[in-house]
Amino acid sequence: MRTEEVLSAIATGLWRWDNAAGVVTLDSEAARLLELPPEGRTFPESVVRARFHPVDWNEINGVVSLAIAEGTLAEGRLRVVDDEGRVLRTVRSRSKPVLFNGAYLLDGMLQQVAEPTEGTAARTPITGDWRRSREAFLLDAGRALAEARSTAEVLRVAASLSMPGFSPDGLAVFGAAGERLTIIGHHGHQSAGDDPFSDMRLDIDHPAAEVVRGGRAVYLPSPEEYNRRYPTSWPLAQRLGRQSWAYLPLIVAGRTMGAWMAAFRHPVAFTPDERSVLTTVARMLAQALTRAGVAESERELSLGLQRSMMPVLGPAIPGMTVAARYVPTGGGLQVGGDWYDMIPLPSGRIALVIGDVQGHDVRAAGLMGQLRIALRAYASEGHRPDAVLSRASRFLHGITDTYEQADHSGSRFATCLYLEVDPANGGIEIARAGHPEPAVRTADGTVLMRPTEGGLPLGIDPDSDYPTTRLTLEPGETMMLCTDGLLETGGHDLDTGWARLREVLEDHAEQGSLEELADSLVQAVHGPVSHYTIGPLADRREDDVALVLLCRDDTPTRETPRRTAITVAQAEPERISSARNQVRELLHDWADPEQVDSAVLMVSEMVTNVLVHTDGHALLAAEVTCQGATSPRRLRVEVTDSSDDLPHKRRPGEMASSGRGLMLMEMLADSWGVDPRGEGKSIWFLLHESNKPTSDADG
Repeated sequence: MRTEEVLSAIATGLWRWDNAAGVVTLDSEAARLLELPPEGRTFPESVVRARFHPVDWNEINGVVSLAIAEGTLAEGRLRVVDDEGRVLRTVRSRSKPVLFNGAYLLDGMLQQVAEPTEGTAARTPITGDWRRSREAFLLDAGRALAEARSTAEVLRVAASLSMPGFSPDGLAVFGAAGERLTIIGHHGHQSAGDDPFSDMRLDIDHPAAEVVRGGRAVYLPSPEEYNRRYPTSWPLAQRLGRQSWAYLPLIVAGRTMGAWMAAFRHPVAFTPDERSVLTTVARMLAQALTRAGVAESERELSLGLQRSMMPVLGPAIPGMTVAARYVPTGGGLQVGGDWYDMIPLPSGRIALVIGDVQGHDVRAAGLMGQLRIALRAYASEGHRPDAVLSRASRFLHGITDTYEQADHSGSRFATCLYLEVDPANGGIEIARAGHPEPAVRTADGTVLMRPTEGGLPLGIDPDSDYPTTRLTLEPGETMMLCTDGLLETGGHDLDTGWARLREVLEDHAEQGSLEELADSLVQAVHGPVSHYTIGPLADRREDDVALVLLCRDDTPTRETPRRTAITVAQAEPERISSARNQVRELLHDWADPEQVDSAVLMVSEMVTNVLVHTDGHALLAAEVTCQGATSPRRLRVEVTDSSDDLPHKRRPGEMASSGRGLMLMEMLADSWGVDPRGEGKSIWFLLHESNKPTSDADG
């Protein structure tokens, strides 16, 4: 009897599928099974493909790809349909794929099988409920592995996967490094320390080593098969009581990075469908492990950069306490351009520096490191604050210009606040380069933003000047320096962000240490954080945060004055508004609000007169003092200018727009006067706090 007759008698046909040529050759029985003319023999791919159910066709493509990758046979079941899409029969395909020039050649057989064919929902190992369960499982597994952020999390997710119908109860992940293979994680497996194969050479007789060497999966459906193929490692595997094993390569970008073992207590035949699930999980696991490894390396590098660039505050300043925080932004390496520093000076004073280089990337961090070193060098040479910032600006302009020419990445700038502190008397000299102004909380809890003169950010103009502002930190007062990340995060601008922080400063006026205050300020913006924070919280941050708090420790007395000062330049008339706000904040707890309004009105008149009638700047100094527990408080405001022309009282008409300043002071102030100076003059007024209650004033 001929072979063709035997195959026809058992409803089995032969085919050759040439993917490169796009044709399929069928014998007469295969053509009959597919409802194609038996005399045709060779058909286009599209004609044969149209005879298979589209769902099954997608499945068999995956089976063929898996067989090519593993060097095994491709097996599957497919439903044959007519021109109307009705299922006629189910055939079993078994073929050997050969890859050639990116295409494949299949030589195999088709055999009719007895399967229910009613409708279009015939249940086979490839289609029906099992297929839907498998798709749902792979979708959930992919989502869970994609969300894992560390190697430990990836291994926990892999251990919790419940595969449809054949869940393993033992897992191990082997990592390849050089010529060695190491177990990097396991579940349901014995301790790696008791396993002689937890660290082995790649040339050893072990299925994981063979998988890494060849890049192809190894399936061991029975203990007998394991013992026959790997007699050296079988004694250890035998002790664990498993019945089937699957070892799959972990491949990323064409490189085998390790192997994944799945062990089963029940026998598993490893059908094409089961192998397909295991292969897909192995691919997702390899990608997840790679992502986790990259993320862990970035976190380690980020922490290293932060710790190397953020100094530990010290030495201690006699009579003062300092607290500082740095919180990086989220994303990338979580490093940026914010920094702070404390520098001992040759004069015995201490310099405090806080700044922000534009950007949140590695280049910003690198520029910050160079700028910080330059600032330390200039300060250590004994230069004054204005000279330190001028030199730093020229330095940054030079190196950013070099960067721009080298990589066309654009020049960058930096904001900076530089303070020189005298611990003996609390004197502070401040130079500011485009940075947010400092804030001061007085001994009685009053919180004021301290206006300071400033220049352009560092690096923009190499010839920029940075005027110096002098003030005194009184006993019990605390100064806050911060970058704009602490103010503007969460949709706030500088004004609303400052209002948020002001509440925190006021709430801690009489309780808590300086360290607790620093934590509270950061928590008001980001929630609880440590000095260096990495993880989900960091991902929600919009900008880096640097914060420095300086407190003068001397015990305050009731006689400690409450002071503020501000310079209003001819070119900055808008700062008259800041002067009014300073006085209003200074008198935030004044008993009579009408007196507060009077003081603000007189300040506005005094400063405006200087700008209108002289060519110089106006220096406003305001001070609230108390002579004793029973004495009323007193406000003294003085405005100084460089003009020698003394003001004189006029009688303006009804329609006059000026000339009422001195008349207002005579009406509203308890006393006032004009004092000539060596160069210029000062005009001042006194206002004694009224005992009139606030409620009466409102009425």
